[in-house]
Formats: sequence, C-alpha cells, structure tokens
Amino acid sequence: MSSHTPNKSSMRSKMELWIRSLQEEIVRSLENLDLDAPKFQRDSWVRPEGGMGQSCVFAAPIIGEGQKEFILEKAGVNISIVHGTLPPTAIKQMRADHTSIPLPEDAPGGLPFFAAGISLVIHPKNPHAPTCHANYRYFEITDPAIITTAEPGILSWWFGGGSDLTPSYLYPEDAIHFHQTHKSACDTFSPSIYPTLKQWCDEYFYIPHRKESRGIGGIFFDDLHAGPHTRLPDNPPDNPRSLDSIFLFVQSLGAAFVPAYIPIVEQRAKTPYTDEQRRWQLIRRGRYVEFNLVVDRGTKFGLMTPGARIESILMSLPETARWEYMSDMGVDEETEEGKLLRVLKEPKDWV
Repeated sequence: MSSHTPNKSSMRSKMELWIRSLQEEIVRSLENLDLDAPKFQRDSWVRPEGGMGQSCVFAAPIIGEGQKEFILEKAGVNISIVHGTLPPTAIKQMRADHTSIPLPEDAPGGLPFFAAGISLVIHPKNPHAPTCHANYRYFEITDPAIITTAEPGILSWWFGGGSDLTPSYLYPEDAIHFHQTHKSACDTFSPSIYPTLKQWCDEYFYIPHRKESRGIGGIFFDDLHAGPHTRLPDNPPDNPRSLDSIFLFVQSLGAAFVPAYIPIVEQRAKTPYTDEQRRWQLIRRGRYVEFNLVVDRGTKFGLMTPGARIESILMSLPETARWEYMSDMGVDEETEEGKLLRVLKEPKDWV
C-alpha cells in the first residue's frame, strides 16, 4: 500500500522502502533469539487523516510456575508513513529551527507535511538483559502552491533519531560494545560526530525530577539537515551534507542496531537471577515509564496529534513496572544496584 507520490526516486519512497526493510530485519533477529516463543503480532493500520503504518509487537503470554520463560517480555518495532496538514501552531513551533518555513500568518490554512519513521523498544524478561530503544525518522514540509503528482515543492526537511541502552545491572563490556558499534557507524560520516551525538543523548534521556539519566546512553540527534546546525560539526569540505548523504548516514545508524544489541541480549538472557533482582528491574522500569510520559517530547507530540494511534505511541511502555515508596534499593553505592545509579547520575564516556 502506498500513501504518497509514485516517484520512486523521491526521499519519501526511499525512506518508506528502507524502514520496511529494517523493520523486517530487526523483527526477524528478535524472533530468532527465542525460537520457542510466539511470533511478533503484525498489525497494519490506516490513518484516516492520511497515511498508514505497521506495528510488530511481542507480549509474552502468562506462563505457569516451573515453565520455561521467554527471552522477551514486551517488545515493539513500529513503522509509520503519514501525511497531512500542519496547523499554524505547529508551524510556529517548527520555525524556531527552520526559517525556510513560512510564517504562520502566511499559511493560515496550514502546510502539507510528510513523515516516515521506525520506532522500537525492547524489554527482555531477565533483569541482566537491558532494555533498548531506537528510532529514526524523516520529516518534510511542502509548499501547497507547488505540489505536483511527480514531486512536491519541499520547503524544509530533516532527519532525527538515535538509539540508547537502559540496563538494570551494569556490565561495562556491554556499554562499551553498544557505544563502539554506534561510534563506528558515526565514523563513516565524520569522526567528529559521535562525541556530539553521545553528549546529546546523555542530555536528552535525563529525568530532571530524579536527577538521573534513563540509561547509559548511546546516540541521539534531531533536526539533521544540509544547512548549518548549532550542535553538529561544520560540514567538512570533502564531505558536504546533502539529503542523500544524510540518508546514507541514517541508514548506517539503523543498520547498527542488530549488531549493537542482539549479542548483549543473547548473552545476558542466560544469566540466573533472583527475586530481588527482578524487583530492581521493575523499579528501573518505573523510571522508564516516568521519562516516556513526563519528559519525552516524541510521546507528548504523538499524544497531542489529531488522529494519533495511542496503542502505537504507548507501545514503548513495559508490560510490568514498579514504584516503591522510599525504596532502599540502590542506596548503598557498593551494591550492584548502587553502582548503576552512580553511572546514571554521572554519565561517563565508554569509548
């Protein structure tokens, strides 16, 4: 099913083909982790306001005492390809970073937009296996006076996304592997970009009311386009940024997800764990929920969007979580729980 122009060379079509392929690769890799587990539920949907998507979700069935548990407890790998009209309020907000977009008063009827992306969150059952999140997206705004059946008149475009790791128990070798894999992907674009995206990730995935990070970081970026950027390194003369070069960079980051994360889960899912370690995992998941519902801009934007598909937006939340009043877990810095909290309060460089 196609939701837009038939021009196969457009970035819209390239992005759609890529996220469909990446979704299938990631879901297949996750299903291969545990061949005894149920397959992901594949759920295609249509957005009445324009566009469509597919949600691939895993929710472990309830098992009886003594039965083998599955590696994953909750997981979702979603794609969406949507289009519609941005209202003047949204235009005003986006002009802060995109001066090429007309003023809201010059577009009282709004402006056409297109957005496509992949978003995923994985919550394994074993407390020693970390949660992981990733998303990559493309956004463009077009001129309603120039749209043709072949190619719209693009006023502004940008990419955003990233991937980060959220462990309940700290294994430095896992953190190093995850960061090094993404650094290698960043280095194909520019050796200077990983430190910027790493710091950006540490700043974004931060829970202000807890004064701690959600996890041990990764990479994060937003508003990546061909022009000057306040946070990103200048365009190197021998590798100027363009629509196609940035798309290749984003593809490189997306391709890093499976080798960065799957080997960690394969190893940690076999580690024996106690009821107390499971308790700590559920407390950490509570922090995950707090960030997603209180802090995350993407969740807030999705919930406020007309016609939003709530099931897809809240797919990121874990199956189970826990909130304890004045919990004593993690208070002692010499415990394994305390060692994790120390890193969450003072992010470190892993590579």
